[in-house]
Amino acid sequence: MSKRPATLRSIAEQLNVHVSTVSRVLNGDIARVATVASKETIERIRDLADHLGYQPNPHAISLKTRHSREIAVLVPQLSDIVLASIYEGIDAAACNYGYTAFVANTLDRPERQRQLAEKALARNVEGLIISDAHCTADEDFIGELEKRRIPLVLVSRRKGELCSVTSNDGEGGRMAARHLFEQGHRRVGIIAGQAHSGNALERVRHFVEYYREQGIDIPAAGIIHGPFDAAAGFAIGERLLAQPERPTAIFAVNDFLAIGLFGAMRNRGLTPGRDIAVVGYNDTPLAAHLQIPLTSISTSMYEQGYLAVETLLRRIAGESVESYRFPAVMTVRASSLCAPR
Repeated sequence: MSKRPATLRSIAEQLNVHVSTVSRVLNGDIARVATVASKETIERIRDLADHLGYQPNPHAISLKTRHSREIAVLVPQLSDIVLASIYEGIDAAACNYGYTAFVANTLDRPERQRQLAEKALARNVEGLIISDAHCTADEDFIGELEKRRIPLVLVSRRKGELCSVTSNDGEGGRMAARHLFEQGHRRVGIIAGQAHSGNALERVRHFVEYYREQGIDIPAAGIIHGPFDAAAGFAIGERLLAQPERPTAIFAVNDFLAIGLFGAMRNRGLTPGRDIAVVGYNDTPLAAHLQIPLTSISTSMYEQGYLAVETLLRRIAGESVESYRFPAVMTVRASSLCAPR
């Protein structure tokens, strides 16, 4: 038969002390322990708890101390490899700092964001990490949370002056534009991602601004928004490639949009890096291992997640924090190494 786990009561009975004394020693109410127990008794309790492998009940501790040591993470879609990589960083940091992080999918819907955040707060989580902020949302729930003094940090997306951990997307957009312009491309298209994503909009805006500075205006028909997935990349790619004067280069604001574009090009007998130059974004692990390796811009996904936790814990502790942007780094691969044809 398996041995029953040690409890506060079983430890108290073995040592012939009151169960409340054991609870205060083992569950963090140490400020009051010296008034009810001797140093010797405290050591006996801790030694026996270690010997028996006692594990505190985090929910019981939360009810008594209001410190759950839990973090809720709200993401649009965890199956997205970018968000999964960010969450790996979040989980590692939470574990290293003695916290537990749990994740919920909002499907990028503000009403689900509100519902799931309130459920998490009802569980007494200590803070929120949010990666589904909408820069165009009419309903500013995240602003409400700030007014309620709920510790939170945005990751991977930005919204106004709220504390965020992201990459330098303006720098990345300009990098992509400069690279294609220097290859000779003057007729370019953009697969622009969701119009409510501040990060995607910043990538697009700075890409367009760079070309405008060179005296070239990218027409509105060459900038098409849509979901951040391969299916959208394929559909938008079809539209761009069907234009009377199709682009000689296309910038996709994430790698999966670029992968979908590859499919649309294949259907037309076109090859990335030979017939049309393609640049992606995020530099996911897939980018370097595609049949035509994809030029892409790193956003330090894992590092974003790790720093988001460290920043949130500082907010929980009442410290002043600032937003941080990881520098953009472009890795040039075969997909973009061609001149206009």
